[in-house]
Amino acid sequence: MRAIVLVGGHGTRLRPLTNDVPKAMLPIGGVPMIERMVGHLAGHGVTEVVLSLGFMPDAFAAGYPDGTCAGIPLHYAVEPEPLDTAGAIAFAAAHAGIDPNSHDSFLVQNGDILTDLDVGALVASHREAGAEATIALTAVDDPSRYGVVATDGTGRVLGFVEKPAPGEAPSNLVNAGTYVLEPSVLRRITPGVRVSVERQVFPEIATDGTLYAMAAEASWIDAGTPATYLQANLETLADPSGSVVDESAQVAASAVVERSVVLAGASIGENVVVQDSIIGPGATVGASAHVTAHSVLGTDAVVAEGEHLTGQCRPEVA
Repeated sequence: MRAIVLVGGHGTRLRPLTNDVPKAMLPIGGVPMIERMVGHLAGHGVTEVVLSLGFMPDAFAAGYPDGTCAGIPLHYAVEPEPLDTAGAIAFAAAHAGIDPNSHDSFLVQNGDILTDLDVGALVASHREAGAEATIALTAVDDPSRYGVVATDGTGRVLGFVEKPAPGEAPSNLVNAGTYVLEPSVLRRITPGVRVSVERQVFPEIATDGTLYAMAAEASWIDAGTPATYLQANLETLADPSGSVVDESAQVAASAVVERSVVLAGASIGENVVVQDSIIGPGATVGASAHVTAHSVLGTDAVVAEGEHLTGQCRPEVA
């Protein structure tokens, strides 16, 4: 089984952390996000991963110079220009030699999803239904923030409701960003053109009655925002009320660091308070400063001695 992982975006929701680093290369509990995703796929029988790249592709090659990640081969498909999700899938599939006329199912996963989804169960559901494409679904508390997937009793997708008004959603199940696709899906995508799999290709397949979905009781985090990136890191701890501090960071003994992430090379001075925040690589927090309420410091950012930063980014994000 091969998998395409979509990691070509600029990670705009995670700026300033992603000003100089691709989102999927940011660490989660000291391990790059992409390595956690690939490791999970490898644990479910995936033997080859194709990374669909766009923004800063060289960072991945530098991070995995032997061309393997989590013990399996990586292949890099670098888009010459942004092609949106379906265009990226088609480009990466062509790069990997997936024949649109074959019957070799393959996986696709969004590059900011951390989950313990049973991928084998998703593949089995796909094959049992005779589907052309199958979407993993996850339950959320507030479906009005997402695109809700409506299905019938067999799992066949009837349609999509984008960001329904509160109380009007047909269910609380949303697209979880992992798919099983037949190569025939590739024939629906015009090569070299921006095409969205969510807004164009999936609705077309649903109209033909060959799009299915499987609801999964699995952990799921879209780690693409500062709040969810922080959550993903803290969930790697035995005690999520603690903090994730890189071993190369310097934290004064008198500093208080709670429910926060401190990345490589950061420096936190005497009597500093850091709570519910992210301290980026090489950032400096001067003595007696406070960084709280989901503040985010980018690479080499500086908080002056005694300064209070509350719910802010530095450098500021436009």
